[in-house]
Amino acid sequence: MSIRFSVVKAISQRGTILLEVLVSVLILALGVLSIVGLQAAAIRSTTEAKMRADASFIANRTISSMWGDPDGLAAFAENNADLPAEDGLPAGKRTVVVNGSRVTVTITWQVPGGEQSNVQMVAHINE
Repeated sequence: MSIRFSVVKAISQRGTILLEVLVSVLILALGVLSIVGLQAAAIRSTTEAKMRADASFIANRTISSMWGDPDGLAAFAENNADLPAEDGLPAGKRTVVVNGSRVTVTITWQVPGGEQSNVQMVAHINE
């Protein structure tokens, strides 16, 4: 009777290892997909940070050229002027507003499929 019981038990256990392997593969796949999603979010954040840094550099470069010529501030005024492609901002535009010695430089750009972003710097340029 004990031999018959062990044979019945062995037959009822058939396929459980395959099921355990399938569950472990599912858990591994979910982990890999989560890591891929994290990597994509990190790349997107890094790209946005680089574009903000580039826009800050462009605005700072514009203000520094104004410091070199404080008498001709009015010549620097512009509205939505296209930025050169080598500046690295997609659909980049620059607006410079001169109000006496107060200068406001706004850099805007838009990543394809993303929102429009901007950086604005204000400086007081004394003669």
